[in-house]
Amino acid sequence: MIENNIFLRPFRTRGGAVPFDRITTADYEPAIRQGIKEHDAEVRAIAESNDEATFENTIVALERAGATLNRVLGVFYPMLSCNADDALLKVSELMAPVLSEHFNSITLNERLWQRVKYVKDHFDEASYDVEDQMLMRETYDGFVRSGANLQGEARERYRELSKRLTELTLKFDQNALKETPRYELWLTEKDLDGLPESALDSAKQAAKDKGRENEWLVTLDAPSYGPFMKYSDRRDLREQLYKMYNRQCTSGDYCNLDVLRDIANTRLEIAQLMGCKSFAEYKLQHTMAQTPANVYGMLNQLRDAYLPVERDEMKRLTEFASKLEGKPTVIMPWDYSYYSNKEKDSKYEINDELLRPYFELGRVTQGVFGFAKRMYGLRFTHNHDAQVFHPEVEVYDVTDEDGKAVGMLYLDFFPRPTKQSGAWMTSFREQYIDDNGNDVRPLVTLTMNFTRPTDAKPSLLTVRELETFMHEFGHALHQLLSRCKYQSLSGTNVYRDFVEVPSQFNENYVYEREFLDSFACHYKTGEPVPQELIDKLIASSQYGAAYACVRQLGFGFIDMAWHSITEPYQGDDFDFEYHAVKDVQAFEPVEGCIMSPQFTHIFSGGYAAGYYGYKWAELIECDAFDKFKQTSIFDRDTARLWQTHVLSRGGTEAPMTLYKRFRGAEPGIEAMMRRDGVFHKSDTNKR
Repeated sequence: MIENNIFLRPFRTRGGAVPFDRITTADYEPAIRQGIKEHDAEVRAIAESNDEATFENTIVALERAGATLNRVLGVFYPMLSCNADDALLKVSELMAPVLSEHFNSITLNERLWQRVKYVKDHFDEASYDVEDQMLMRETYDGFVRSGANLQGEARERYRELSKRLTELTLKFDQNALKETPRYELWLTEKDLDGLPESALDSAKQAAKDKGRENEWLVTLDAPSYGPFMKYSDRRDLREQLYKMYNRQCTSGDYCNLDVLRDIANTRLEIAQLMGCKSFAEYKLQHTMAQTPANVYGMLNQLRDAYLPVERDEMKRLTEFASKLEGKPTVIMPWDYSYYSNKEKDSKYEINDELLRPYFELGRVTQGVFGFAKRMYGLRFTHNHDAQVFHPEVEVYDVTDEDGKAVGMLYLDFFPRPTKQSGAWMTSFREQYIDDNGNDVRPLVTLTMNFTRPTDAKPSLLTVRELETFMHEFGHALHQLLSRCKYQSLSGTNVYRDFVEVPSQFNENYVYEREFLDSFACHYKTGEPVPQELIDKLIASSQYGAAYACVRQLGFGFIDMAWHSITEPYQGDDFDFEYHAVKDVQAFEPVEGCIMSPQFTHIFSGGYAAGYYGYKWAELIECDAFDKFKQTSIFDRDTARLWQTHVLSRGGTEAPMTLYKRFRGAEPGIEAMMRRDGVFHKSDTNKR
């Protein structure tokens, strides 16, 4: 019965932890519908009030409205990404258009809009603090960007398009989720040449889990796909697996080609209803970059700086591969990881398998927590009583130096069929100050797809997986250290091209001896990682930096191309993508292979016309880390500035305003180029 639904009242658990043991899939739909009903009533009361519209009774009231809906969606959306069975996906398909219509009904409510406009027109900024001022601007701009200024047929068309876009992005996301587990590469003993013990153990365990003995299973999950492409001597199988990976969602029941075109065209029409030429122009108004020209300016600047170095890298790698094979060798895309790993190992005598034994997941976790303690005074205590959504999930209570609650952290490490690939941070509850002045602390979850433990070994991470952990932990700190009044401005609720700054900042520590020494030791012997291995890791950190940058630029160019169209596109998707990346691609296109149909970041994940933000943010975070390097990477005074002016302030002020308070000036490209070993042609330094 609806009155017994767990979502319809605040969770009566310690710290407000989600009572997953009392939640069933059947609870979500009625809770969402009830939440919508309550939210509608609250919004209607605001819109139809006879009192003069004020900041408090209109803007703040809107911010506080919808508590029940926020509570259920705060759990529902994360579960769709990390624990979605068919029943939950069906609920999502049913409720997505209902939710879209609900939120449209708020922003397109004319009486409510007139009250918001009245408050904006009569808002005396001098009487309010910066957070109030930002909430006023964000609320007003949010209404405008959601069609409030549209009239008549244009308003109704926006409503239709918004609903349609919700349905399309959900379909794209579900197709990608369902497609990946369908691809399997089964191996026998003759197919194992080159694979290290860790990859063999994982593949053997995966086959055993499916009831097949004397076989090995490789999948498209990152901990399985990546090592195979890096180590397998079987070029034919690398090619086969590469094509599996890069032909996802291009045919069959889960084809996304038509879907992505419909998404791009729907976004274009929405943008043009708003008076913009393209969706990129519309979307970028609410970012640091502001315009497509500024985005392309940054992408082109990095292309010009890094592409010559990347071309030199590829030339040297081709020569290395040819010498290794004893004949002229053309490197194909399924060869890059294989040959680059061998060249890197030959230069620096370092590879993932040498370091894996020192990166046991449990110790890595304690090292990551130790980083937060040294920087910000945080402590993490394993909470064995908190309920979890999957048996493998761990929960930690987070407190500050004085023992005061900071929040809770859920860690979800390993792949499973109901989880999307990749890694991300989200929250079951975000930080805010409630009506009674209580500081409501966040419930944060980190979702990864790390190498699983086997019957013989614990989970042993690669350097890249360690980077991923630190990256997502940076997002978590942005949430946990938030000290804001309003939920919509707290934590990671910042401009898309700034949100990656704290996360990418954390990655720098992976290549710092002082950090590694704090936790890295052999999982069997307990011996610390040999100093020579750390030295080699640091020395090798610039290897392939130009290739990695140019590859990332390619993703940014694909994103901007799809969202810079000014006419509906009905052409060939493969040709479209080819022309978007032809100036930065390292390899000729492979027939049938394409990124766009599985590019969930931009077609269903919130990064539309925003993928450039990773590189935009990287420029900033490199500059920030440079300030730490000038004193000490764990300097508490500098960390306190970083926490005070960046991590704790969310989106309460313009990102560059916050950053300049920390750094004293705007960032440049130089710190990133120094870190990567890439220099301007006029620079006399050599790589």
